[in-house]
Amino acid sequence: QVQLVESGGDSVQAGGSLRLSCVVSGYTYSTDCMGWFRQAPGKEREGVATIYRANGNTYYVDSVKGRFTISQDNAKNTVYLQMNSLKPEDTAMYYCAALQRTYRGDCDRWGAYHSWGQGTQVTVSS
Repeated sequence: QVQLVESGGDSVQAGGSLRLSCVVSGYTYSTDCMGWFRQAPGKEREGVATIYRANGNTYYVDSVKGRFTISQDNAKNTVYLQMNSLKPEDTAMYYCAALQRTYRGDCDRWGAYHSWGQGTQVTVSS
């Protein structure tokens, strides 16, 4: 399995931007999916965005489409989540996660992710 370390969380005002980073260590495969999840207080964890390492294909949930961008720098073993036009409802703990050896590239199988980082807090004030 891989080890994941997130950073970049902060407190910002609505309309602001943040970029989260996730450094990946351990043995990785080109067929890995990398995902960003979030969990707000009192709510279930939800998947936000995914990227398939093999071809860079991305997937977003509707609530963040057009505002968030997931990207990867394989040379740095890092996955990013650029978050623009932040809203108070984006406030949550954000987690990076890995779903390894997904040969079909179906990275939106949220329940199948098996390796997790410790999380980074994002707080958006109105």
